[in-house]
Amino acid sequence: MQTQSLRDAAIDVIKTLPVAASLEEIVYQINIVAQVLEGLKDKQNANVISTDDLLKETESWL
Repeated sequence: MQTQSLRDAAIDVIKTLPVAASLEEIVYQINIVAQVLEGLKDKQNANVISTDDLLKETESWL
């Protein structure tokens, strides 16, 4: 699976926002897309852990 470049994703996001969108809203939406793309890249590179493993790892934090 090939993921979209951040630049192209940012352009797509901006095109969907209202013309009067604030800079803050634009940056917020681009950050969400960047985080999703990063997560997809991590998944593609098998750089993920299961929920069970995460819960076991963080159990000692409480």
